[in-house]
Amino acid sequence: MDGSADGIKTGRKFDQVLDGARQVFMADGFEGASVDHIARVANVSKATLYSYFPDKKMLFVEVVRQECERQAQEAEQMINSDLRPEDALRIAARRLTGFILSDFGQKVFRICVAESDRFPDLGRRFYESGPMTVRARLKAYLSNAADRGQLRIDDLDLAADQFAELCKADLFLRIVFNIDTAFSEADISRVINGAVETFMARYGA
Repeated sequence: MDGSADGIKTGRKFDQVLDGARQVFMADGFEGASVDHIARVANVSKATLYSYFPDKKMLFVEVVRQECERQAQEAEQMINSDLRPEDALRIAARRLTGFILSDFGQKVFRICVAESDRFPDLGRRFYESGPMTVRARLKAYLSNAADRGQLRIDDLDLAADQFAELCKADLFLRIVFNIDTAFSEADISRVINGAVETFMARYGA
């Protein structure tokens, strides 16, 4: 069994525990999820669960981190240096909006907001594990495109943040406040195309 700096240990039933935790957190929220219930759904003992994760908070953060890492890796695999920035950014925007509008993305966001007063570091850990991971991948692509002369960017951090915010335009607040629960392909494409066109108007070479 291997350990990490956070006290999380990996082993034979690590993925099994994570899968059970993901199901329970998404159904019951962070506060409503009990370690006993997670252990039952994962089909492991509570002792086994605690042998991997020191507390429920660490377990939640790892569930989110792995999902965000998977999303980031899939986006990175789809983007290569042969693509024009317009095409690469459109792919990235599709992944970003897909995550933002997904059931998982919405539930995780609401859990972090709901628990922010009692567990202020929960939101920080989610931000570092999720949005910061995606931001780093996007920043790396933008840096490479700038080196190739395809983009003109002085502040890569700001540019990456701006693009991510452009991808949320209109859609994010409407779904957060339950004004809409789903969007048509036309709605999503409108925001994605607008994000890419606005970004390229500002940073295109």
